[in-house]
Amino acid sequence: MTSILYGQWITDMETCYKLFPKEALDKVELHARGFEFEPEITAKLLKKGYRILEIPISTNPRGFEQGKKLDPMRDGVKALWTLVKCRFTD
Repeated sequence: MTSILYGQWITDMETCYKLFPKEALDKVELHARGFEFEPEITAKLLKKGYRILEIPISTNPRGFEQGKKLDPMRDGVKALWTLVKCRFTD
């Protein structure tokens, strides 16, 4: 959905590994308090014209029994709403 709304192919927006210059956040007002942080920061940086370069990494994903906290339905809806809201506001 990020790719459709913002015109840049992104394979894993929710990776949490992001590196950007401090000035990229100048005049960016962030409101997220949970898992919607990733879509908010991604959307706002893309709207400012920053391009995102993805670097492949390897992971060993945790399951819920190991402490994974992301709920695809609950958090996915929040992420989608945040992407849409940021695309058409601000």
